[in-house]
Amino acid sequence: MSEKEVASGAALWHGRFEASPAEELMAYTESLSFDKRLWADDIVGSKAHVSMLVSVGIMNESDGKTVLAALDEVGTEFASGAFVYEATDEDIHTAIERRVTQIAGEPGARIHTGRSRNDQVATAVRLWCKREVAVLASFVLNLVNTLEDRALEADSCTPPTRLPGYTHVQHAQPVLLSHHLRAHSWALLRDVDRLADTLQRLDVSPLGAGALAGSSLPLDPSHSAASMGFGGTFANSLDAVSDRDFIAEILFDIALLGVHLSRIGEEWVLWTSAEFGFAVLDDAYATGSSMLPQKKNADIAELARGKSGRLIGNLTGLLVMLKGLPLAYNRDLQEDKEPLFDSVDQVRRALIALTGMIKTARFETENMIAGADAEALVATDLAEWLVERGMPFREAHGVVGKIVRDSIATNTPMATLVLSHPLLGGDAVSLFDAGVAVGRRQTPGGAGPVASPEQRARLVEAIRQAKARFE
Repeated sequence: MSEKEVASGAALWHGRFEASPAEELMAYTESLSFDKRLWADDIVGSKAHVSMLVSVGIMNESDGKTVLAALDEVGTEFASGAFVYEATDEDIHTAIERRVTQIAGEPGARIHTGRSRNDQVATAVRLWCKREVAVLASFVLNLVNTLEDRALEADSCTPPTRLPGYTHVQHAQPVLLSHHLRAHSWALLRDVDRLADTLQRLDVSPLGAGALAGSSLPLDPSHSAASMGFGGTFANSLDAVSDRDFIAEILFDIALLGVHLSRIGEEWVLWTSAEFGFAVLDDAYATGSSMLPQKKNADIAELARGKSGRLIGNLTGLLVMLKGLPLAYNRDLQEDKEPLFDSVDQVRRALIALTGMIKTARFETENMIAGADAEALVATDLAEWLVERGMPFREAHGVVGKIVRDSIATNTPMATLVLSHPLLGGDAVSLFDAGVAVGRRQTPGGAGPVASPEQRARLVEAIRQAKARFE
């Protein structure tokens, strides 16, 4: 294609065809509407490619300087909002090449030497992912830090705040509030680890693979890879242009992160309900009802729960698209970007909103403690008290289970029945005293105050290691 044709915005593949592309084809195949956010990454990749062409003698230094200056000018236009798209721009990559050629003239038409949109697009997407994965991990760590701040606050109360722990959404055993919050932190730190692992695997430059088979020109992929800050170069050109494993990994990481945020959201929906009354949202992080004046809704928590399905759907859609593709590039791969961009956008917003919501909420500690000190939550401690005195656990379970049944049937406090029980009596009744049950949770990693400092130390170190993976 001539310089004039490129500068005019003619399709890069126009030379093969006698007729201009139909409007319907262009409308259906364009990707500019969503890939324009890759402009900075495409410019980085293009500058690295030009630098490489100069270094191997394919482009002379004068032309290289002209094209690099044009790329800088285009970048300034994008940054200032002055860049003007034309109707013939298929995608962000052709838009940039068209504008560079308009500015640089004949040298601009040399920018695509030894390069295909296949390796060009794959490079830009990987650069975008490298940056965004690191940013996403920082937002996850912000949420972890907020949870830990609230955990420390809960432990600093006298006594440390406790609440009922649940299984099957039924009262199970008392736990420290700090322990409950840290449970979510550990899950989120696994998400950070997964993002770091994904980042390590995607840190490979595909530039130089061309359309599928490399080039007859003496390209130096390692030069362009180093210029862009990639940790390595492709080993197989077919794989380089068709690989979207890294996007699937990111979407999986985000989907599982979304599941973890959904679980947090579900709990806060419950905790802020009148039935639980464990927390009150700050007005700035709640919504009202258009009809019901009394309502204060946990919409952030509900959307964190609801949008997890969207994140899972994005992953599923990508995997279904990929599963039937032969090597190497197929236009189906254009469908990788919208789910990627959407998932990153949605989970980032969720992380920011949830962090603010949790940071500003007020815990209703009296309600939490009252629930934690409910008689039924002492049942396991009674059984273990009997085990400590030689009774097999299954037998002890049966003894306490009958006390629970009799308490419900006769509407008699469990403590009264324990006091009169021949195997329990006055010593066992002390287990019902406020805070005694949670204090007995001594297992390392357990829910009581004895294990709390050790868990905090481990968590702080895990946070430090997670941050270090992105430095």
